[in-house]
Amino acid sequence: MLLSFFKSKKKREPQPLFYSTDIHSHVLPGIDDGSPNTDVSIDLLKAMKSWGIESIVATPHIAEENFENTPQTIKNAYDKLNTRMLDLGVEMDVHYSAEYRIDDRFRKMLEENNILVMPNNYLLIENSFVQPPIDLKNIIYELQLRDIKPILAHPERYGYYQRKREIYETLFHSGCEFQINLLSLTGYYGDREKETALWLANKGYVSFVGSDLHHFGHVDVINRFLSSKEYPAIAEKLALSIKNDQLL
Repeated sequence: MLLSFFKSKKKREPQPLFYSTDIHSHVLPGIDDGSPNTDVSIDLLKAMKSWGIESIVATPHIAEENFENTPQTIKNAYDKLNTRMLDLGVEMDVHYSAEYRIDDRFRKMLEENNILVMPNNYLLIENSFVQPPIDLKNIIYELQLRDIKPILAHPERYGYYQRKREIYETLFHSGCEFQINLLSLTGYYGDREKETALWLANKGYVSFVGSDLHHFGHVDVINRFLSSKEYPAIAEKLALSIKNDQLL
């Protein structure tokens, strides 16, 4: 009986992620609310590598007033990180783009063709958490006219969509792809976000999963999730629809 008790308490070993390319993270040093410096960036990359991640597209915020990054500031941060990676012998295939808030700054950058797209002409966009952009459908159409494929970041986190799920269907069928956060699947943001992420997965609407990694608190949450009993079934479900490893 005692032996049986200890067996039941045995810690589960973490499983690898069900994809090897992460398309949403904030690991470039010192340019948004993610990694503050190259040393932290290196440690975050090492954590991702332990999950089975081999390639990433780093996506620092570009948002009016808060994170007014440009292609040049992003390249500068990438160059710093790349130099440090070479110095330390850290192996990770790092690409860079951005997470673009749909605002007047983005509209201006789009008009000027000053946009950093991902490989294969994908672009990660996000809404305000307060209210949706009134012209999102027009933005999606404008991007498509430019042969840019829009990916809406963490749609499960927008409360105004959670309450009107038919909007997800409209956006999806308009050609906007969805990227849910790995952290949402853990319940990190709340039960509603987790339930909505799973609903999107069950509908087959999820094209990408992203870590949205900012800091070591996120690392700890994801580590626990990869050791959880529920992880294998969720991974099996999402592996059927996601395209992470087709991006590069």
